Amino acid sequence: MGGGIDIRPVASTADRKTFIDLPWTLYAHDPNWVPPLKSEIAGLIGGAKSNPWFEHAEAAFWLAYKDGKPVGRISAQVDQLVLQHMGAGTGQFGMFECIDDPAVATALLETAETWLRQKGMTRSLGPFSLSIWDEPGLLVSGFELPPTVMMGHHLPYYEALIEDRGYAGVKDLHTYELPIATGFPPAFNRIVAAAEKSSRIRMRNVDKSRFDSEAALILDILNDAWSDNWGFIPLTPSEVAYVGKKLKPIVFEDLIRICEVDGEPVSFMITLPDVNEMTADLDGKLLPFGWAKLLWRLRAPKVRRMRVPLMGVRKSMQGSRLASFMALMMVEHIRRAAVSVYGATQGELGWVLDDNGPMKSIAEIIESKITKTYRVYEKAL
Repeated sequence: MGGGIDIRPVASTADRKTFIDLPWTLYAHDPNWVPPLKSEIAGLIGGAKSNPWFEHAEAAFWLAYKDGKPVGRISAQVDQLVLQHMGAGTGQFGMFECIDDPAVATALLETAETWLRQKGMTRSLGPFSLSIWDEPGLLVSGFELPPTVMMGHHLPYYEALIEDRGYAGVKDLHTYELPIATGFPPAFNRIVAAAEKSSRIRMRNVDKSRFDSEAALILDILNDAWSDNWGFIPLTPSEVAYVGKKLKPIVFEDLIRICEVDGEPVSFMITLPDVNEMTADLDGKLLPFGWAKLLWRLRAPKVRRMRVPLMGVRKSMQGSRLASFMALMMVEHIRRAAVSVYGATQGELGWVLDDNGPMKSIAEIIESKITKTYRVYEKAL
């Protein structure tokens, strides 16, 4: 590349370290950035040995250098399940980080697009780092708040860098936040009271002693419940096991509920304490003492925020009165535990697709407000 810009593939251990470490330079003066755990990023991009996503997908990674210094990074990926569920020719990009320099951004995006075209792709969709189940979308509003667990954070100028390359927004993903210490409006509580009286509904905590089977059950409901949503990609059995293993340390039984109707499990709600509050001071490192600190904090976590990343009801029940009963009952009972046991005062719901009517209705009933928006972009190749 001209102008002192050099795009290099990530090919060595040293390259991989530079790829992972780059955000520490870019976000050095951003008070709301939370350093990710470097071991998590290494596992994410480490191939099939560490991430079963690679069993049905392939990815390439690049670094941008300017005057000999690393100044940007990007990935490009082709996922066979994306091609099946989002349309032939749909390639993706992600892991995008860059200094505020249009020439560097253009060189990175052009490199990713060229690789996708060589793979037969006809459009580039992103950012996805690496899949919709990881960190989808680019933050376009809500920069003044730190991200919650498993949510992305980006620099404000990224939006212009991507749009100047010809990308157009195709879908917005919102997060909603609300105070939870004082409870919800009277109309909400009346619905919950009616739900609690239903003889057909049984709600229970997740049983961590049967973690593998419980995780498989929840993700089976999820794959059914979300199958008609934009961008949905089913999780494979090996990914279910992988996700379960990653989440197990931050799973607390009273924060995850499963509802049965007439004895059949049909809905669930997962809530996670904002682990970012516990890892922010670790600087991305679990060694030599980070592990001990994190494990100690997870023994009896006290956090300000809780995040609801996933909830769902089987398609056979969607739109029914019982579905609404279950959803609001789970929200209220988990709220009580979040406040009384974990000391939480704020709740976050999301991400939520901009056209997901049922979830937006729940957000409206509990009087939450949109605090962050992540945008997915596309461009014809």
